Amino acid sequence: MNTKNMIMTANLLMLGTLAHAQSGMARSVNEHASVKCSRSIWIAAAPDRVWSVLTRIDDWARWQPDIKNPKLTGPLKPQSTFTWKTGGAKIHSTLHTVETGRAFGWTGKTMGMFAIHNWRLAAENGGTRVTVDESMEGWLTVLFRKSFNKNLEAGMVRWLAYLKEESEK
Repeated sequence: MNTKNMIMTANLLMLGTLAHAQSGMARSVNEHASVKCSRSIWIAAAPDRVWSVLTRIDDWARWQPDIKNPKLTGPLKPQSTFTWKTGGAKIHSTLHTVETGRAFGWTGKTMGMFAIHNWRLAAENGGTRVTVDESMEGWLTVLFRKSFNKNLEAGMVRWLAYLKEESEK
């Protein structure tokens, strides 16, 4: 792909991303996004314990060292917003799914990128199976697809490990 086509593709992706972000309908990850990942872990704790740890957004930085300054504005319900920093980027997020003990998700925007992040919890073998999915779109993800996919996977694995450690205390 030549530079002109790459720029045009990035611009079209950005326009589609903004329309998707503004629709308020984002609930599942974008399977066609240039960056996406899904991982799962079993945690030796009941779903209500894992839910409690995962959804206390203001407390994330205490147990998840990759996150700085998380702040939820409003109650824990769809359309509430929060800000946080990870990887040096400040992210503005909006909750889209809050199903107590089962599903938790948000969309996030930062520096020309749009992400959809979803968590699912299910009771399994006396503990909880936690599955997390994320997709990222935007012109930066097109340009740096390989490194963003690698970093997303590594970050997701760390977040799950930290969640497991905190939930099993």
